Amino acid sequence: MIEFLWPWAAYFLPLPLLVYLILPKSEKQDAALHVPFYQSAYAYESANQSTTTRNLVRRILLVLTWLLLVLAAARPQWVGDPVELPATGRDLMLAVDISGSMGTEDMELNNKQVTRLRVVKDVVGDFVERRKGDRLGLILFGSQAYLQTPLTFDRNTVRSLLTETPLGIAGGKTAIGDAIGLAVKRLHDRPVDSRILILLTDGQNNVGEVSPIQAAQIAAQEGVKIYTVGFGADELVVSGLLFNRTINPSTELDTETLTQIAKATGGIYQRARNSGELAAIYKELDRLEPIEQDLETYRPVKSLYYWPLGLALVVSFLIGLLYPQVRIGFSQLLKPAKQLNMEPSK
Repeated sequence: MIEFLWPWAAYFLPLPLLVYLILPKSEKQDAALHVPFYQSAYAYESANQSTTTRNLVRRILLVLTWLLLVLAAARPQWVGDPVELPATGRDLMLAVDISGSMGTEDMELNNKQVTRLRVVKDVVGDFVERRKGDRLGLILFGSQAYLQTPLTFDRNTVRSLLTETPLGIAGGKTAIGDAIGLAVKRLHDRPVDSRILILLTDGQNNVGEVSPIQAAQIAAQEGVKIYTVGFGADELVVSGLLFNRTINPSTELDTETLTQIAKATGGIYQRARNSGELAAIYKELDRLEPIEQDLETYRPVKSLYYWPLGLALVVSFLIGLLYPQVRIGFSQLLKPAKQLNMEPSK
């Protein structure tokens, strides 16, 4: 449908008529100067068609020009049908451990031995891609916790920043409590029923300003549900000089604390020992029920004022073409004054 942004501009429509009726009529007087080219223009007009007909056409064109100008001033615009914006979903903060231990090569991906962080980038990246309609944020933590991406609908940016994250950029230790505290701070202003934190780590809290349990208690008070994921293989074969030996590379994983964090906030703790189990965990998390929020709609708007404005310009050119005396007078005025041969009236 068509709407007018400034409909009050229609009050200017009778302005020319009011000017015509209110201003006093001037009596015909002899001109102070005789201009020769006026006579030639008048003769051209009389030779082609009657003055009455030309005046009628001219008035119609002038009225049309005024109507188009007032229409353009009213700012017409085309308003399209309402379009619904995605308004369902959760506010998901993803906290990913990038400490030095995430560089342990105890994972297999595409039949290749890779680091834990490489698998996390692949699995969590796919999870991010599937979360259409959710606001996603990314926290990276090691010795310190950093907000890499605030809550956003731009899943491509979140995935790209996760993929480009180098190992150990946040330090070699693990500050789980600080990561939870930062997530709670970023989720504080979001709807209570949609505050979710998914925390992945392969170690235990050994640095930071707040302990993980204290941070979990604060999260529970703020209504933040935390899902914790412990990641790392249970067995790793290490080559030696004489024989190979098997070790447990996940001895530092604090399963008890991660379980307490999840339990205190109404979440779930899950253990992933390889890339397949980690993918299964995130697929399960991917089935979280979205929270219904108020629908948001917008109506596309396209300005149309330039159409009547352009037509008014075309009509004004048409007036100039239909009345040659205007062109003749204008061309004569462009000549030097001494060529006009203007004589004072007697």
